Amino acid sequence: MRFADIAGQEELKRHLVRSADTGRVSHAQLFAGGAGTGALALAVAYVQYLNCTDRQGGDSCGECPNCRQIAALAHPDLHFVFPVNKQGKKSGEAVLSDDFMPLWRELFAERAGVFSPQEWYGRLDLGRTLKGAISAREADAIIRKLSFKSFSAAYKCVVIWLPETMNEEAANKILKILEEPWPGSLFLLVGERPDLLLPTILSRTQQIAVPRLSDEAVRQQIERSGERDPEKIRTFVRLCAGDLLELRRLLAGEENETQQEYFALFCSLMRLSYNDKHLELMSWAEEVAQLSRERQLAFLKDVVRLLRESYLLHAGLGEISCLWGEEARFCRNFAPFVDNRNIEALVAEIETAGEQIRQNGNPTIVFTHFALSVSKMINKL
Repeated sequence: MRFADIAGQEELKRHLVRSADTGRVSHAQLFAGGAGTGALALAVAYVQYLNCTDRQGGDSCGECPNCRQIAALAHPDLHFVFPVNKQGKKSGEAVLSDDFMPLWRELFAERAGVFSPQEWYGRLDLGRTLKGAISAREADAIIRKLSFKSFSAAYKCVVIWLPETMNEEAANKILKILEEPWPGSLFLLVGERPDLLLPTILSRTQQIAVPRLSDEAVRQQIERSGERDPEKIRTFVRLCAGDLLELRRLLAGEENETQQEYFALFCSLMRLSYNDKHLELMSWAEEVAQLSRERQLAFLKDVVRLLRESYLLHAGLGEISCLWGEEARFCRNFAPFVDNRNIEALVAEIETAGEQIRQNGNPTIVFTHFALSVSKMINKL
């Protein structure tokens, strides 16, 4: 993958090119950004540029053997680590990223390196309860791979996607590697929640913030898709808010079933809260508790988004709202119930629930408390 294949992020691309050209390449770097920013694709393009034998015009050539192998995610000096799991896993069985590389390559090629954790877990077919994770066995595998001599690349590279899914044992082993790296080794961590990593890991990585795409970059992507209607282009630029995944959905005219499910749960929560239906809220909590932990966290993130949009509508800032369709209609009606008196408390309650879920709290208890707390904040207005 070349830098030219990645939408937007021109300033960041230039920064990465300068670091490579001047030889100022930190052995451990953290690309922090949401899935829709293209952070993973950017990290792979950076690896390809570093190892290209015929760089041209601030980009890899795409033709040399290293470029071809890296583009196919099949270079012997490029290794990937990502959260995995599987149905029917036996006790003590090691489930490693290498076991799922064909699926990984397939999804990466289909989505041009831009996909969400939920899309990956769906490809793994983890169901509603299993979650992906990076285990300590992965760290052992990294140590073994890096102990071998480099095959043909300038750097032996390890790309760790979603490092925040590492358990404590894995994180400590990765930390040990980062503290005492092999010569010529390069670690690229690509995560959405760097705040969940060990502070000691953060202190040993050079952090690179990958922002959402600019409006101009989004507009260019829309025009490349063949869309010419100025009003539609303006609407899509506003609605996707710099997120390539959302833009992809809008351009395809697809309904996001998962987002529809989250929206339905949000509507139900707010209606039950307004009407003070405590028994129904407990049933609602049990329904949410059946989701996988990743989807529970994604739902809470979506609740924050919808509350934010409702607050903007309440404040008379509808022109910068990123809602449309059923979401826009519901939030316009719901907006009077979100104001300065409860917005901060609501977001704090969501953050608390999310932290409890990440710490493997009982989801039924967590969401029952969450629903009843929200009910008090909505009902009293």
